[in-house]
Amino acid sequence: MSFGSPHRHYRVADSTNARARELVEAGAPHGTVVTAAAQTAGRGRQGRTWTAPPDKALLYSAVLRPLDERHLLLPLAVPIAVCEAAEELAPDLECAIKWPNDVWLDGRKLAGVLIEAKPQDGWAVIGVGLNLTIERGEFPPELQDTATSILGALAGSRESPRRCLAKRPRQGGPEPRSGTKSHRPQGGGGHSARRLPTPDSAAKVLSHQLEVWVTADPATTLAAWRERDALRGREISWDGGTGVADGIDDSGDLLVAAAGGDRVVLGAGEVHLRL
Repeated sequence: MSFGSPHRHYRVADSTNARARELVEAGAPHGTVVTAAAQTAGRGRQGRTWTAPPDKALLYSAVLRPLDERHLLLPLAVPIAVCEAAEELAPDLECAIKWPNDVWLDGRKLAGVLIEAKPQDGWAVIGVGLNLTIERGEFPPELQDTATSILGALAGSRESPRRCLAKRPRQGGPEPRSGTKSHRPQGGGGHSARRLPTPDSAAKVLSHQLEVWVTADPATTLAAWRERDALRGREISWDGGTGVADGIDDSGDLLVAAAGGDRVVLGAGEVHLRL
């Protein structure tokens, strides 16, 4: 299931997801991608805003259709694809996933995912915001201690080598394609940590990684997500309780060991976590 053609790019858009929804409702085919240099009304989960300086982040939405039983774990597969794309663009880095779908580097948010689906009509729009070359001072003041970019993480790793995690052994991935040795595409256009990614190069890499992951088998997706779980073992709270994150179940819901020994299952659409 390839992504990236047709590709519509805007100098300024209110929201790439909004533009992609308009296109898919007008009959746009699977694989259609919408990008923008800047957004005026970018959105994250639970109504949050997503802002970025022009041309310093990948603002990306892709059309997936038909949406069917192959995509039951789409909310898990997409952040894995974003992690793989970021690491292809900057191989020295190692990403983690904060449930349900934030991509972290060194405990700071690198990317966010917003999936909007209309199952009755058989489509979904996959929205991704990936910070590429935003410097710390360019983030809003309230985000400067909690957000990062590939540029910021690479700069931090030069100042403190421990900032980048050692590469973990992979627990397996989708079957290799085109003669590659692992599920992670090799070569990927020659990107390296010394060549900063552009929105265009990032869009191409992400489109390929989505192709790899959106139809990966459930066991592979669950194993890959669990390998990158940033919350497991951490104390968390939510509207209704506190506990220690204990991984995810096979449907992607968060498992929590609550006070008193109870085991709680939290769905992504019903909670707002606090760490």
